[in-house]
Amino acid sequence: MSLSKNVKVVAKGEKEIVMTRSFQANRELVFDCFTKPELLKRWLFGPDGWILSLCEVDLRIGGKYRYVWKREENGTEMGAGGVYKKIDKPELLVCTEKFEETWYPGEALLTNEFVSEGNRTNLIVTILYESKEARDMVLKSPMEGGVEQSYNRLANLLDTVSISQESK
Repeated sequence: MSLSKNVKVVAKGEKEIVMTRSFQANRELVFDCFTKPELLKRWLFGPDGWILSLCEVDLRIGGKYRYVWKREENGTEMGAGGVYKKIDKPELLVCTEKFEETWYPGEALLTNEFVSEGNRTNLIVTILYESKEARDMVLKSPMEGGVEQSYNRLANLLDTVSISQESK
């Protein structure tokens, strides 16, 4: 199913998508890159040509997050947000996700698992949609390419941050 080189995207059951990617960094740093706005703004753009113009994170159970992406070419914006359901740093982050400009129906539940393997971190993202229709709409979208580009940026950021931490 996957056409991507580094991210594996597979359908699971009737309502889930599972994405996996390995990063050359410890899981504490990878977890930080998913939860600290100053780091999120450096990699979570989606497709090239977009920026993360707003990144709000209230990292606590029941806390909310909100992202707004802006297409640099024409100023088009797209927002999404959710609520943190479970936080077990640096192993697990569970949150809801709902886009403001709905491109799939309903809300999704994202489970981000950060699994250590030597000096690498295997990221396993399981997305549970409210319906098979919603899941299938996402699978047919160009989502996989945007995720691939974002995760490639994250890999580059992890190299930079790791080097910066080692030189201190």
